[in-house]
Amino acid sequence: MATLVKTKGSSYRRPGARLLVGVQRDYAGTISGGCLEAELIRRAAWLVREGAVIERYSTEFDDTAEIPYGLGCGGVVDLLLEPTDTLEFKALMSALERTIAGDETVVLTWLPQGGSKLARAVLAPKGDFLFASERLSESTLVRVRAIVMYGLEALPEEIFLERLVAPQRLFILGAGDDAKPLVSMGSLLGWTIHVLDSRTQLARPERFPEAEHVVAIHSPSSDLQEIKHNDAVVLMTHSYEQDRDLLAAVLPLRPKYLGLLGARHRTSLLISEVAAKLRCSIEECCEQIQAPVGLNLGGDGPEAIALAVIAEVHAARTGELVNSRKLSPEDVENYIKQGGPALYLQARCALDAP
Repeated sequence: MATLVKTKGSSYRRPGARLLVGVQRDYAGTISGGCLEAELIRRAAWLVREGAVIERYSTEFDDTAEIPYGLGCGGVVDLLLEPTDTLEFKALMSALERTIAGDETVVLTWLPQGGSKLARAVLAPKGDFLFASERLSESTLVRVRAIVMYGLEALPEEIFLERLVAPQRLFILGAGDDAKPLVSMGSLLGWTIHVLDSRTQLARPERFPEAEHVVAIHSPSSDLQEIKHNDAVVLMTHSYEQDRDLLAAVLPLRPKYLGLLGARHRTSLLISEVAAKLRCSIEECCEQIQAPVGLNLGGDGPEAIALAVIAEVHAARTGELVNSRKLSPEDVENYIKQGGPALYLQARCALDAP
């Protein structure tokens, strides 16, 4: 296993990126833009023949550099290489499995240097140790736990800290054909995808093979209770009445991201009705809703819309979402003056209105 633990200058991947190499030189993952993988795969078994090591690689273009490789990417990376037949590796795999299942963990790795060997400890969210290498003393573990939990001081430089968080969960409320590229793109990013719709003929697993769950909604108030604060939700049923019921059920859950597909006029009417139903202000509703949904990337069709939505969700997830499109309370008031929800209570596509 190769893990990127430190970077200087420009690098394609951030610390925590991994490359797992098999006995037959098969592999999974990446730790660069492709310039280091081939060399690591070729030499992996030899490099860890005596245990875990740190290898430094330069991607700066310099033919005279003492450390390989001068490939012009513009940085220096430190890689932790460790064999896969140790208790420490198995503990790391268990932590990653817990993360995929939805549990957050903290992994502390004492990097091999100056003759010392690799050691590792794994912490549960409440501070309980799930694993600790034998060579780590009780006093050392107590100290690092206090640092991780309370941040009173910096960790020693030889410790590599990773906070492993669960994959982004994306709830797509609406199982129409335009939801398919959204499911595919989210799946490519490793997200956990849930597709929900009250229309049983659409909410079928065979229509969305890349989704983790495909559910037919019977009662929005109860079927959506699984949505948590860190989740992302995209509402796209194209049914005004269904969107209204779903929006009323989702808003109180306050997910990290809530996008609503549809024209501004339609969304304004939905917000006004849902605000009245929930007895909250239109301003409070507008603050939570991304509408029109997706970054303004241009283009047309389900794939272009899906790309814009996935990009906006990703930006919200990483804290980089700025200048997003949102309706203001004044926008809602102006659009409401143009007509009531009767415009949308017939079979009318959410994208048809101005």
